[in-house]
Amino acid sequence: MNKTLITALLLMQTCFLSAQKLQKDFVKGADVGFLLGQEKRGTKFHDRNGNERECIEMLKNDYQIGAIRMRVWVNPRWGGCDKNELLQIAKRTKKLGMDLMVDFHYSDSWADPAKQPIPKAWLGHSFEEMKQDVRNHTIEVLTLLKENDITPRWVQVGNETTNGMLWNVKTDERGFEIKDEKGNTTVTESMGHIKTEPQQYAGFIRAGYDAVKEVFPKAIVIVHLDRGHKQSIYDQNLDTIVKYGGKFDMIGMSLYPYWAMEGHPELNADQIITDCMANIRYVSKKYKCDVMIVETGYEVDEKHPEVMEEGRRQLTRVIKESQTETNGHCRGVFYWEPQCMPGGYKLGAFDHNAAPTVIMDGFIEK
Repeated sequence: MNKTLITALLLMQTCFLSAQKLQKDFVKGADVGFLLGQEKRGTKFHDRNGNERECIEMLKNDYQIGAIRMRVWVNPRWGGCDKNELLQIAKRTKKLGMDLMVDFHYSDSWADPAKQPIPKAWLGHSFEEMKQDVRNHTIEVLTLLKENDITPRWVQVGNETTNGMLWNVKTDERGFEIKDEKGNTTVTESMGHIKTEPQQYAGFIRAGYDAVKEVFPKAIVIVHLDRGHKQSIYDQNLDTIVKYGGKFDMIGMSLYPYWAMEGHPELNADQIITDCMANIRYVSKKYKCDVMIVETGYEVDEKHPEVMEEGRRQLTRVIKESQTETNGHCRGVFYWEPQCMPGGYKLGAFDHNAAPTVIMDGFIEK
């Protein structure tokens, strides 16, 4: 046997072993931030056979989900999603032998690309004071976990910070952003909007990063942006963080074909998924780090089973190609609130009986 052939065989063996390792290390997860509220309202979850089940246990044992993601707000106006709820879910997660991702919103309520509301207790603070606020809040929450012998595997410093962190917009009495006829919002106060205060935005990311590492040095710190299929968003945002001294260990993406296509009939789900996989390859190479799809979801429509079957197909494709089409750099896929039932939110994955729909089959390896 010549040296060339021997080298080729060794290379094939190495690639095979790498593929095996990739498959083993790939994480399938679920964000269950609404779960405790659902349980308090009396929701009883069931499997497809009608058996009553504890939700997280069912996600793990029936759908191969190995990690749970939980958001945490600073001082929630209506309660819920605070550090104490995080701890409750974290304890259940640990008992089941699952990994934990902590998602800091650095807000008293929802933080997303349209708004990043400054916590009420932080209003009027200077940039330096607000960096200390970020640090103190991060350390306080993570120390609570540590005191209870819980170690998160990943920590998000901010949630969908595409347009920066810690900036307010005009809102209605419920706290939801007010949009004009073109869908735009009006910024009323900003400490870290990426367009007007890029250096401060990066400073908040760095403050959160350093605080995480102080409590959990081995935790993987994630910067999370939306629209994983749009490369330009990631260039602009991550270049800004790097330029001004921010740090991150992993890039988190949201991938929602449903929302991406809303109002954009020229788009289709498969192209969005293809573009996201290409973006994962691109950013992992450019920023020399791994990527994770930390949010995805597909429409539940019980009157049209074909809609849910299409959701299953898309989810199956996302999970498969995240492992096979990203050069090994996508480390997992998390579904955002799969246990949601039809009514308020369209992209859960359970039916009106609080039982899994066919969408959940996308998690099951054949």
